[in-house]
Amino acid sequence: MTAAEIIDELKRLGNAQYKATMLRHGCQEPIYGVKIEELKKYQKRIKQDYQLALDLYETGVSDAMYLAGMIADDEAMTKKDLQRWVTQANSPLICGSTVASVAAGNPHGSELALEWIDSKQSSIACTGWNTLGLIVAITPDEELDLPEIKRLLNRVKQTIHQQPDRVPYCMNSFVIAVGGYISSLFDLAMQTAKEIGRVEVDMGDTDCKVPSAPDYLTKIKTMGRIGKKRKSAKC
Repeated sequence: MTAAEIIDELKRLGNAQYKATMLRHGCQEPIYGVKIEELKKYQKRIKQDYQLALDLYETGVSDAMYLAGMIADDEAMTKKDLQRWVTQANSPLICGSTVASVAAGNPHGSELALEWIDSKQSSIACTGWNTLGLIVAITPDEELDLPEIKRLLNRVKQTIHQQPDRVPYCMNSFVIAVGGYISSLFDLAMQTAKEIGRVEVDMGDTDCKVPSAPDYLTKIKTMGRIGKKRKSAKC
């Protein structure tokens, strides 16, 4: 299938109510409101297609951009591809899910994420923090730079309440990821979470709230899931 053919199909699959919900959560026009369950049918059929993913992302249609991340060949993406994707990302969903999940599975992901968190553009900074959190979630501890992660936790503690827009939300999520996926850093992540305290972020016209990192980490520990890695950065 070509990107143009998929776009034509996505238009017909659009759901007005779902579209309205996604717009409230920060998605931008053009968007058709195609439910994730429908996009997963394409993912199951296509599996991976590097060029098709690039073509879909270039359409600028939110549904197609999300699908692009689902079928992208993460390891084949170049640094230039990822830089273009992060600069073109136009919503929290595309930044935090699509681009971050693809970058986390890419050899250049960690390097780029550390650059992105320094960006003055909040959407790019958010993508960086989300990418780092996903890398922590899927990478064996022995392959992680634990001293670097400790420095990042300290950076979060020192700067989270001075960050703009949704960046604090993503930094808070990073703390949860570190504590949840790296057993040796659970105590440090919990200490960081407690020192951070309550994180306030304007989530727009939604019921979404910033999770309490201490409460979330306690729940993970109670469930006996500390250190249990994800198989993939993609949902």
